[in-house]
Amino acid sequence: MTLRRSLLAATAAALAAPRGAGAQTGWQPTRPIQLVLGFAAGGGSDVIARTIVAGCQHLYPQPLVILNRPGAGGTLAAQQVAAAPPDGYTLLLAGGSESTSVPAHREVPYDPKRSFTPIIRLTRHNQFICVRGDGPYQSLADIVAAARANPGRIGHGSSGVGTLAHSLALMFGRQAGVRFRHVPYQGGAPALQALVAGQIDFTVGGPDEMRGLVEAGRLRILGVASTERAPGFPEVATMREQGFDVLVENMKGWVGPAGMTPEIVAYHHSRMREGMSSRAWRDFIARVQEADGYLDGAAFQQAMDTLLDEIRTALLAAG
Repeated sequence: MTLRRSLLAATAAALAAPRGAGAQTGWQPTRPIQLVLGFAAGGGSDVIARTIVAGCQHLYPQPLVILNRPGAGGTLAAQQVAAAPPDGYTLLLAGGSESTSVPAHREVPYDPKRSFTPIIRLTRHNQFICVRGDGPYQSLADIVAAARANPGRIGHGSSGVGTLAHSLALMFGRQAGVRFRHVPYQGGAPALQALVAGQIDFTVGGPDEMRGLVEAGRLRILGVASTERAPGFPEVATMREQGFDVLVENMKGWVGPAGMTPEIVAYHHSRMREGMSSRAWRDFIARVQEADGYLDGAAFQQAMDTLLDEIRTALLAAG
């Protein structure tokens, strides 16, 4: 009877354990895990987080709880996670402005290179330079020529000071040897509206923001700041193809506080990576027409650090 009870107990434990992600040994969460986002519910970051949770929740024995803490370009959420214990129960969706752009423009209460433990990169969203569909610009070279002929008068709109859109335009200007007039707005949508209205010359945005306006002919995309052409816009040349060595992608992935053990990192990485094979995640990537964004933790940190350094260099050049 004792042996039978032991066998039954072992069988029940095996059935209760989450499937996939390898053998269940080592660190195991015993309470809910907080996934902190620096942006509001319903936005792009929120959709990414909720989609990957849908793909990997069954691999965790505890709930994955999304906490939206918008404000200050994502830096409030980053500060919260940087100050949390490195015990695996608090993660940050990082890789965007809070990690690669805002810290180049102003002081933040954390070190983007040392305050976090990188786990996995999930996405790398293309960033496009676009102009009015009925405007005079047919190429990036046309914008540069206009800026040289009209110093300080060619305006670019962004979703705010220190954002990736702001930084990309600075890097473009540095590569071209010109200066653009920066016009910040309270988000990407107002910047696009200003562009359509003819109040600025160009702006920067992602495909989800501008696709409808491009298809309607109200906007024209002139370049993408990625290493290769965007799957959803294969006809649009990269900035590098057009002679401007600018690489800016809005990355999203998970990091935790500095000091997390390799065991905890491996636990989260393996489950998030398996979640990227789920139907929910694959359908999402197909819908947004993005390339696979996977990087392991070390490569993710290197990508963030490289972009941050390039933005800092562009800022120094801009004076």
